[in-house]
Amino acid sequence: MARGTPGYLGPYRLLNIVHTGHASLIWQAYDDDKQRIVGVKTLHEADYGNREQINFLRREYTIGQGLHHPNVVEIYPVQWDSRQPYFAMEWFSSPNLKQRLNQGGRDKLAPFFANIVEQSCRALSYLHNQGWVHCDVKPDNFLLSDDGELKLIDFALAKRAKRGVAKWLTPKAKPQGTKSYISPEQLRGQTLDGRADLYSLACMMHELLAGKPPFTGTSANDLLNKQIRSLPPPLEALNSNVTPEFTALIRRAMSKNREHRSKTVDDFLMEFRMIRVFKIQPPVEKK
Repeated sequence: MARGTPGYLGPYRLLNIVHTGHASLIWQAYDDDKQRIVGVKTLHEADYGNREQINFLRREYTIGQGLHHPNVVEIYPVQWDSRQPYFAMEWFSSPNLKQRLNQGGRDKLAPFFANIVEQSCRALSYLHNQGWVHCDVKPDNFLLSDDGELKLIDFALAKRAKRGVAKWLTPKAKPQGTKSYISPEQLRGQTLDGRADLYSLACMMHELLAGKPPFTGTSANDLLNKQIRSLPPPLEALNSNVTPEFTALIRRAMSKNREHRSKTVDDFLMEFRMIRVFKIQPPVEKK
C-alpha cells in the first residue's frame, strides 16, 4: 500500500479504529519511518470541512506537542494538513477512568485511589507550570493502564492561565467544559488559573469514591446552577469508608470561591499526603 492511499496518513499506516468520538476517531497505526505502533487522531470524514472541529483538533495538537511529562500523553510533531487534519501520539491503549468506573465500580478503583490522585496532580501541576489550564478535567480524560500508569489527554479546551481582574463573558459567549465537572469561574467567564482544574479534579475524585458525580440536575441549566451555588453532598454519606478529614479536604477543593481552595494543585497534593482517605484501606482484589 503506497503513501497517499486511503490507508495512510503521512508516514502512518492506519490499522484499525480503537475509539469513535462525537467528531473524531482514534486509530491504531504503524509508523513506517520509526517502526513503532502509534495512535492517530483524526476527524470523521464528514467533519473535514468543519472549521470549529478542525480548530479544536489543531489546538489539541499545538498545545500537546509542546508537553513532555510521564503522566501526559506524548503527541508527536507532524506536518499539519488542514485538508485532512490529524496528529499522532504515543500508543497507550488503556481505558479511561470513566470506563474503569463503569466496568468495575468504585470498589475496584478504591485500592488505587491514592496512586490516581498522585499522578493526576503531577500531570496537572506540570501543565499549570507550562502556563496552561486544562479546562476539561474529568474521568474521561485520564487513561489508566492495568499496571497503574496514568496519562492525561485532550487539550482542545485548554487556555492560558491568567491572573488579575476578572474578565466576564459577553452574553453571546458560551463557557466550554463538561457540565458535571466545570468550575464556577468557567461558567462565570472569569479569568482562569490552576484552581479551576482543581475544582474539576475534586469533582472527579468525588465520583471515583461515590460512584457518581457530586452534582446532577433535571436539566442542563439546573446542573450548571448547582455548580455555581450548591454544596456537594458529603462523601461520608455516600461512602462510609471515607474519613471526615478527606471529606473536608475535597469539599474545600470544591469551594465556589476559588480563594478558599488550595492555591495550587501541588499544595492540595501536599495536604492529601498528610491525611487518610479511607478508615480501612481497601485491599487489592486477587486476580
